[in-house]
Amino acid sequence: MQKSPTPQPAAALENRQLDLPLFAEPGSTSSSPSPVAPGSPGPAGLVPATPPTVPLAPDGSKLRSLALGSRTLHYVLKRSARRSIGFAIDSTGLTITAPRWVTLADIETAITEKQRWIFTKLIEWQTRVEQRALPKIDWKDGAEVPYLGQPVRVTLGAPQGTLAFSAENAALRLPLPLQADPQQIKDRVQGWLQGEAKRLFGERLAIYAQKLGVNYRAYALSSAATRWGSCSSDGKIRLNWRLIHFPLSIIDYVVAHELAHLREMNHSPRFWQTVESIFPEFREARQTLKSHPPELLPTL
Repeated sequence: MQKSPTPQPAAALENRQLDLPLFAEPGSTSSSPSPVAPGSPGPAGLVPATPPTVPLAPDGSKLRSLALGSRTLHYVLKRSARRSIGFAIDSTGLTITAPRWVTLADIETAITEKQRWIFTKLIEWQTRVEQRALPKIDWKDGAEVPYLGQPVRVTLGAPQGTLAFSAENAALRLPLPLQADPQQIKDRVQGWLQGEAKRLFGERLAIYAQKLGVNYRAYALSSAATRWGSCSSDGKIRLNWRLIHFPLSIIDYVVAHELAHLREMNHSPRFWQTVESIFPEFREARQTLKSHPPELLPTL
């Protein structure tokens, strides 16, 4: 579950890192779903899977259940200083955030009124999770990996010590025997991808830094599981090496995004104007990256 960051004054962001989220699921949260009539039935036959037991968290979160006709709804309840009851649904289930003064009866009434929306979204997430079986590469001669938005076929049997990539044939030839261990193949391919990422990202950073008229202090690859890139206030940029799987336009968007933070350490309108000044197509690229499901990336 991801929430949009709350804009903060530049002064409050000193020595902070600004991150570009890794997998932002569109529509994963909502505090104001469409209203439905009390008691409206949800999808027939749905019995949401019981989530694992959640211990009481320091913030007062509790796992609760509510019987709604023939169905039982499980949800996590959090208390906060907010003024209204908020509903959020993601792959972990339903989370409700409510003001501390709102009674449990009021919360359950709100759930009942919005049950159709809740169960519909739970079904959508359940389907999405079931379909999200990350593809596993069979590491052998003929395996395919995405590189700059296109599949590259891995072949074995190149002369010892010679790793050759042919962009024309979309083929990566490794100096390994046909009977090579899958782990050896995987390590060689990942090493090549990371080397390509290091080279290509450096080239794109130089191009867009010149366009924007900024200088970054240093850059490195990351293997972060939750963000594509980050930029610290002292000019250090980190880019997720797995961006090498995407087309060049997506890489350029992330590069432009992080460099723009050297001008605006926030996500204000001025920040997005800065991004647009060097990468006018940022909206399309941002949407592609935001909605790109992680199952299309190989398990490495």
